[in-house]
Amino acid sequence: MLPQNIINLYDEYTHKPLTRMEFIQRLTKIVGGTAAAMSILPLLESNYRAPIESDDENLFTEKISYAGVNGEMKAYIARPKEEKPYPTIIVIHENRGLTPHIEDVARRVANAGFLAVAPNALAPIGEVADEDEARKKFSELKAEDNQQNFIRALDYAKTRGDSNGNFGCVGFCWGGAMSNYLAANVSNLKAAVAFYGRQGTAEDVPKIKAALQLHYAENDERVNAGKVAYEEALIKNNIKFESYLYPGVQHAFHNDTSVARYNEEAAKLAWGRTIEFFKKYVK
Repeated sequence: MLPQNIINLYDEYTHKPLTRMEFIQRLTKIVGGTAAAMSILPLLESNYRAPIESDDENLFTEKISYAGVNGEMKAYIARPKEEKPYPTIIVIHENRGLTPHIEDVARRVANAGFLAVAPNALAPIGEVADEDEARKKFSELKAEDNQQNFIRALDYAKTRGDSNGNFGCVGFCWGGAMSNYLAANVSNLKAAVAFYGRQGTAEDVPKIKAALQLHYAENDERVNAGKVAYEEALIKNNIKFESYLYPGVQHAFHNDTSVARYNEEAAKLAWGRTIEFFKKYVK
């Protein structure tokens, strides 16, 4: 396991305006040399673009487009092969766009008996070359455009014959924050799950109609800073929610392409809770 100060530095790099050069310089200082820093990098950086093999013959998958407010949105679709209406889950990526990892998460949703729709927030911008470029592009996107584009994903899903019109969402990091936003701003959303995502605003909490499930990593001070106030507001407004804090794990503990942060035990437990939550509230 890497020291916490290295994990914290990488978290700062991926979520704050810290250039790659600054990140490498600070990492080099911590570990005592360039060679050591370069050997640690593959452990820290998720292999976001590596294809993930999928030979599941029980699934139907496709890639589609729908109209966004700032250009054409694209999304990955997965569902059981049998053609019929399914409860529908919007799968929301981290601040790296629609990666093979998130497509794999969509297939996990489909294998549980749902129609999964996984939009790509970066689609209106076009292809990005690597993780660093994706991070920079996210800083250029307008929050209100992103929000409307994900609301439009639900509007698009309503037009599909394989959706039964019952909706939930699950998001990770940046996508977790979007899940909290959609919970407060889509009145027909039945359930929203946020993995280590920023909490909604106090003004938004009274608007929430969906049931919430919140997953937090113990070693995630940045996101956890808003946990108590958010949950107090949820209780005050009689919002149905579940909250889980996973001891000893890092931000992004569910991402199995991140060697340094993935925690198999916590990831499996959180995912099992997520699917049971959807089966309860999104039918």
